[in-house]
Amino acid sequence: MKKSTAIAVSLVMQINSVSAQTLEGEVPEIEYLKTERVDVTEERFGVTIADPYRWLENAQDNAAAVGAWVEAQNKITRRYLATLPGRDILEQRMKALFEYERYTVPRKRGDRYFFTFNKGLENQPALYVRDGALGKARLLIDPNEWSEDNANAIGEWSVSDDGHHVAFSVQKGGNDWRTIRVLDVESSQELQDVVDWARFTHINWAPDSSGFFYSRMPEPAQGASGAAIANHAVYFHRLGTPQDADRLIYSTPDQPGVLHVANRTEGGRYLAISSTPGTNENALTIVDLAAGDWRPRTILPHMEAEWSVIGNDGSRLILLTTDGAERRRVVTLDTAEADPRPKEIVGEDPDRAVVNDAAVMGNRLFIAYLVDAKTEIHRFSMSGTPEGIVPLPGIGTAGGFQGRPGDTEAFFGFTAFDAPTAVYQYDTETNAVRPWVESKASIKPDDITVEQRYYRSKDLTEVPIFIVRRKDVTIAAPTLLYGYGGFGIPQVPYYNPIHLAWVEQGGVLAIAGIRGGGEYGRAWHRAGQLANKQNSFDDFIAAGEFLKKSGITSSDGLAIQGESNGGLLVGAVTNQRPDLFDVALPGVGVMDMLRFDKFTAGGFWISEFGDPSQEQSFRNLVAYSPYHTIRPGEDYPAILATTADADDRVVPAHTYKYIAALQAAGLGLKPRLVRIETRAGHGAGMPLDKVIAQHADMWTFTAHWTGLEISPVNQTPSSGKMMKMTMLDPTTRSLASVCGGGLMLLAMTGCSVADDDRYSDSRHCANYSNYSDCMSTQRLYRDREQLINEEKALINAAQARENLRILREIRRRRGEP
Repeated sequence: MKKSTAIAVSLVMQINSVSAQTLEGEVPEIEYLKTERVDVTEERFGVTIADPYRWLENAQDNAAAVGAWVEAQNKITRRYLATLPGRDILEQRMKALFEYERYTVPRKRGDRYFFTFNKGLENQPALYVRDGALGKARLLIDPNEWSEDNANAIGEWSVSDDGHHVAFSVQKGGNDWRTIRVLDVESSQELQDVVDWARFTHINWAPDSSGFFYSRMPEPAQGASGAAIANHAVYFHRLGTPQDADRLIYSTPDQPGVLHVANRTEGGRYLAISSTPGTNENALTIVDLAAGDWRPRTILPHMEAEWSVIGNDGSRLILLTTDGAERRRVVTLDTAEADPRPKEIVGEDPDRAVVNDAAVMGNRLFIAYLVDAKTEIHRFSMSGTPEGIVPLPGIGTAGGFQGRPGDTEAFFGFTAFDAPTAVYQYDTETNAVRPWVESKASIKPDDITVEQRYYRSKDLTEVPIFIVRRKDVTIAAPTLLYGYGGFGIPQVPYYNPIHLAWVEQGGVLAIAGIRGGGEYGRAWHRAGQLANKQNSFDDFIAAGEFLKKSGITSSDGLAIQGESNGGLLVGAVTNQRPDLFDVALPGVGVMDMLRFDKFTAGGFWISEFGDPSQEQSFRNLVAYSPYHTIRPGEDYPAILATTADADDRVVPAHTYKYIAALQAAGLGLKPRLVRIETRAGHGAGMPLDKVIAQHADMWTFTAHWTGLEISPVNQTPSSGKMMKMTMLDPTTRSLASVCGGGLMLLAMTGCSVADDDRYSDSRHCANYSNYSDCMSTQRLYRDREQLINEEKALINAAQARENLRILREIRRRRGEP
C-alpha cells in the first residue's frame, strides 16, 4: 500500500457552476465540499485500486475532521432542500398518516398478555401488559422517558414462563450493541441485573424462569468501535447474579467469524442454537433444558441448509428446512436417537409456494406460505395431515404467530399495502378468527389500487412487481421504485405511511421482487447472490424499463430507493444506467465492496457478497462496487444519499466516501447530496420524528426532480378500535368487511371507541347487533355483494389449492405417481 506521510484533513469549499435547469426553473448554485484526497492505493490481483477518501473511514483518529465534514455536508444539503417547495405539506401529512394506534401481536403468559403499543405520534412504542385478553392495559416500560431526543428504544424483549419478569434490551442511539435489563411485572420495578455487550441476540428464559439465555460479543477495545467484530457466544444469566458470573453455554473459538443465535420455542424443552457465517444456512446445536447438565449437542454440523426449530413433541424436534427443498419443508428429528435423521412430515409445496413462517400452536402445526409474495396459512395435524386453511381478511401478509402447545388461544398479525396491521385472535380447534385489535388510519382504501404484475428481466426471467397508486391516476406519473434483492428477504405487502404519503400526492409506488430476495425460495436468493449478484441489478434495471415502457411512469419521472443492501442496489444501478433513472435515493448502503469486511459486522456478509481477498470474488465485486464504478462524464440523476453517524452495522464511511467521490466527479448538473442523521443507526429504533423529517426531505427532493406536484391532503385521521371478541361466521365476516374497514381488514363493527387516554378508561366493545346497525355507524367502503364475492373467490381459490395438496399427499402415501 502507498500512503501519504500525513493525512491531510482540511476541508476546502469549492463553488461548482451547478445551475441545473429543473422542472420549475433554476436551482441555486450548490457549494460542494472539495473533500481532501489522500494518496492511498493498493495492488490487488494485478489491479491498482485508489482509495483517496479512506481517511473518512477513521472517525476515531480523525474525529474532529470527520465531524466537521459531516456538519458541512449537512449544511449544504439543508440549504438546498430549503429552496424546494412542499416539504411542510409532506411532513404534516406524514404525521397525520402515523396518527393511529399500533399494536404488536401479544405474548401470553397465564392470564397476562404482553405487547408493545404506540398511541400514534410517540417516538417509540412502549411495553404494556393486560390481565385478561380485554382487560385494562398497564404501562410497564416507556422508552420515551429515557432520553430527551427519544433516540433510545426497546430492542428485544421476552417474558418469563411464569409471567413475573420481562427481560428487555436497551438500544441507545440506533446502536447494534444492547444492554439487557429485567423488570418485575407486578411492581413495575427494575431489578439490579445488568447485562452488557449483547449483540445479534434473542432473549430466551429458562423453563423455571430462573434466568435467561442471550448472545454477546467480547467488549470491544477502547477506540475500536468501528472495528470488525467476532467471537459471538451464547451465555446464561441467572437472576440476582453479576454478569461476570454468567455461564458460557456455547462458542466456537476455532471459528470466530460465526454467529450463534439461541432460540427457545414457546413452552419448548430445548434451546436451539443456530450457527451461521451470516447466510440463511446454519448448523444446529441443541441444549436439553430438562437435563441437569445443559450440555450442548451439535446434531446438524454442516452449514449447507437452513434448519429452524419451531417446536418439539417430546424428544422429537419439529423443524423448517431447505434441506432437499428450495422452498422449505417441515421435518422431525428424534433427539433420542444416537444419529437422528430428518423425517418429512410436510413436503415442499409443488406449486412454487414458499414457507415463510410456521409454528406449533394448540395441538396443530401452522404454516404460512408465500404465494407470489402473498400469504396463505394452512393447518396440519402434528403428523402432517392437511386440515384446511385459516381464513384471512384479504390479500396481504400474515404472520408473527404467537401461541403455545396445548393452548387453543393463539394470535397472528395481518397487513396489506392499504391496511394497517390488525391483530387477530385465533382458536386452533375451531379454526375461528376474530379481531383482537384493529387500527384505522387516515387513508381511504377505496382511493388506492394495488396490482401485482410481472415483467421480463435481461435473461427473460419473470419478476414480480407490486404497483400501488391512487385509483384516479390512470396516466404515466412520477414513480418511486423500491428494491432490496438480498439475503433471501422477500418484499411482501405491508402498510407503510411513509410510502402512502407519496401515493396520496398522485405518485406511483412500485416494489420489485428481484432475485437475491426470498420471494420464490432459496433458488431465487442464490440467483442474486455471490457471483450472480448482477442478476439483482439487471432485474431492477428491467423494472425501471418496464415501468416507463408500459406507461406507468412518466418519461422523466423515475426515482429509485433502497436501504442497506438496497442502498448498494441503488448505487450500483445508478452507475450502470444513469440515463434510465431521474432520482436516486441510496440509504445506509454498502458502497465500498472491496473493504466492507473490515468494519463491524461486515465479515458476516462474505457469504452473501463474496470475499474481497479472493481473486474470483474480487473481480466480481470491483465490477459493481458503487464507490469504484462511478462514471465521470455521464449525466447522472439527482442523488440524495442518507446515512446515520451511529450506524455500526453498515458504517457511515461507506456513504461518506461514495458521496465525496460523486461530488468530485463531473456527472452533469443535477445535485449529488448526502443527509447524515445524528444519534441514529441503521434504522431500527430511530425516533418517529426523525423518520418523518428524513422522509419529508427525501420526498420533497424526489418530487422536485420527477415533476410531482405537492398539494395539501384533506383527510381526518381516525383512531384504532378495540374490537369485541365475537365469533365470526363466514356471512358475518363478509358483512364486517363491508362496513368495518374495507376488504383488507376483517373488522368487527359496533364497537365502542375508547377515550383518548384509553388506558385510563379501558372499555369493552359493545355487542355486534346486525347489518343495518353496522351500516348506520360505519362508512361503506365497498359494494356489499362485490365484497362477499371477492372474499368467496379468495377462499375458494385457497381451498382448491389445499384440496390439490391433500390429493397429492394421499397419492404420495400410496406410492402413486
